Amino acid sequence: MSDPITRCGLVTLAGRPNVGKSTLLNRLVGQKISITSARAQTTRHRLLGIKTTSHVQAIYVDTPGLHKDNKGMMNRHLNRVAGASLQGVDCIVLLIAASGWTKEDEHPLQLLAKQHIPVILAINKLDQLKDRGRLLPLMEQSGRKMAFADIVPVSARTGTNVDDLEKTILKYLPEQPPLYPADQVTDRGERFLAAELVREQIFRGFQQEVPYATAVSIEQFKRAKGTLHVEATIWVEREGQKPILIGKDGQRLKTVGTRARLAMQKMFARKVHLNLWVKVREGWSDNERLLRSLGYTDEN
Repeated sequence: MSDPITRCGLVTLAGRPNVGKSTLLNRLVGQKISITSARAQTTRHRLLGIKTTSHVQAIYVDTPGLHKDNKGMMNRHLNRVAGASLQGVDCIVLLIAASGWTKEDEHPLQLLAKQHIPVILAINKLDQLKDRGRLLPLMEQSGRKMAFADIVPVSARTGTNVDDLEKTILKYLPEQPPLYPADQVTDRGERFLAAELVREQIFRGFQQEVPYATAVSIEQFKRAKGTLHVEATIWVEREGQKPILIGKDGQRLKTVGTRARLAMQKMFARKVHLNLWVKVREGWSDNERLLRSLGYTDEN
């Protein structure tokens, strides 16, 4: 009996901001590698999630949300990264919410209609749909909007129908050997992941503009006697944002640090000692040189 044919390919997860792309990536890969929050545009970088089984390697591309807003250097960076992630892949999964199409969904739809590769529609957040009778009309409406390769309703949060989505994706992956080692789950290093876990807690713990005005850089990342020692700087854009992040008697920063440290311990499977500082770098998000210095390049 011959060995099974190995399929391997790249699959971009696309859609408007805050539609569940990162949650779906984590569900597909089977572990947390992409940060999530209820805030739009939590994802700022292109990130690969790699799932390898006995006969297939699916390489999922998580991207910033596709949106029309091109004001400011950061928004232009996010749109360039998201747009570039549509190129050179074997399949695209477009996510919308089960509550229905919105104006924000139309922009990614128009972009994907120009691609000459299979586009699967994943109707996400099925767990939030109170009336399942609305699902079939939504699928029919979606089919009229574009000739999708397939339409699969899912819940990335609960895992409902995600297996069906994986089986559907498999049909569009080319027959070729794996591109990555079987035990590799992402293309990102531990320093990047540590910085993202700090930023995740800022997005989850603060309101209004503060999370969007922050960036995180890792100053030290070393292992000693079974403990991971991490020192990170949280950069803000204005002096007035610094006391908001720190909080009275440093309590808000301590909360961010505690939650990020626990997340790191879970991700890296070892004890973590984390130190955080907050510093000001005026207007970093609208300065191309400063953006690049903080890791925001067109490739990332």
